[in-house]
Amino acid sequence: MSVGRRRLKQLLILMMVNFFIYVIVEVARGDGRDKDGKVRVVIPQGKFWRKYTPSTAYWNRHQQKLESLYNPVLTLLSNMTVEENLVTNASLINVCDVDTTVMSEIKDFENLPTRFKDFLFYLRCRNYSLLVDQQNKCQHKPFLLLAIKSLTPHFDRRQAIRESWGQELKVGDLSVVRVFLLGQTPAEDNFPDLSDMLRYESETHQDLLLWSYRDTFFNLTLKEILFLKWVSQSCADVQFIFKGDDDVFVNTHQILDYLKSLTKDKAKDLFIGDVIKDAGPHRDKKLKYYIPESIYEGSYPPYAGGGGFLYSGNLALRLYKITDQVLLYPIDDVYTGMCLQKLGLAPEKHKGFKTFDIEEKQKKNICSYSNLMLVHSRKPQEMIKIWSQLQDPHLNC
Repeated sequence: MSVGRRRLKQLLILMMVNFFIYVIVEVARGDGRDKDGKVRVVIPQGKFWRKYTPSTAYWNRHQQKLESLYNPVLTLLSNMTVEENLVTNASLINVCDVDTTVMSEIKDFENLPTRFKDFLFYLRCRNYSLLVDQQNKCQHKPFLLLAIKSLTPHFDRRQAIRESWGQELKVGDLSVVRVFLLGQTPAEDNFPDLSDMLRYESETHQDLLLWSYRDTFFNLTLKEILFLKWVSQSCADVQFIFKGDDDVFVNTHQILDYLKSLTKDKAKDLFIGDVIKDAGPHRDKKLKYYIPESIYEGSYPPYAGGGGFLYSGNLALRLYKITDQVLLYPIDDVYTGMCLQKLGLAPEKHKGFKTFDIEEKQKKNICSYSNLMLVHSRKPQEMIKIWSQLQDPHLNC
């Protein structure tokens, strides 16, 4: 960026700050007049500026540091642009060396479960190679992309999805395409070598995306970011995306009917699912979603349960851009909620998403599924059976 453009940008930022202060002063003047129009002195009841206090929790503290790098006013005081500030502090953003400083920054680090140590050592690493790609998957600008999170050994789940709700199809001028999202399952995690079978599966179905990162529960957030990167580079024209697990049943036709009914304004910021509000980290060490107080403090923003959610392609592009401003968090659906909050958005709850299943008495009634979009969880044989029954032309619900 030239010096002239940089100075112009700095001048514009200063003008914006001055205008903001002017508005505050004028509002204060208006509020400081009594009924006769006479000016009265308004004494502030508290501090105008909130004192900055670093968080004691590791994730919150480093998120604060990251946010300061994107703050245009703070970078201006350093006589730099945001872009220059990011380059200068590149080590805080994306580095794949083991970060041993975390051992001294978290007082109980040695007592943390191994999965937390592994996650924190590589908290800032996002540079992973795409080993298996599907470059032509979106060449015809699909209406709906089905993106399913899976693990290498889950061959039966993927095949059941291909034969049921995940079929690639074309309805009129609307097309539906499918990809499965995979990471590495190394021998160190006691996985068998399934590389030959995976290679055959990829050549046969051409629907696998495989990255070089280690596929663990805490790395599902990496899977989210790398998928959004792939969308921005290889599927930027997709209109809508369903992203879910490989153990859910999805009523694809119900989703298509819903999407076709949306207005243009509604579709732009669409993000629906089974939304969880007013939640926070679990402190019970026995739980899958346990997060220690030394790592995160505070509540979670609203987020959609990771079993599956539906959002617009336009929003996916914005989500990918904002991921640079949010540190990786070990729970992927919470992380997506954080990114939405950063964009000034929130997921919308839709009654068609049942990530905590439906009532037991309804499970055997096929009509219970006719108006739903997603049910979690279902086995491969159950997926095929439910899908087949829903396609019956004589079904009367």
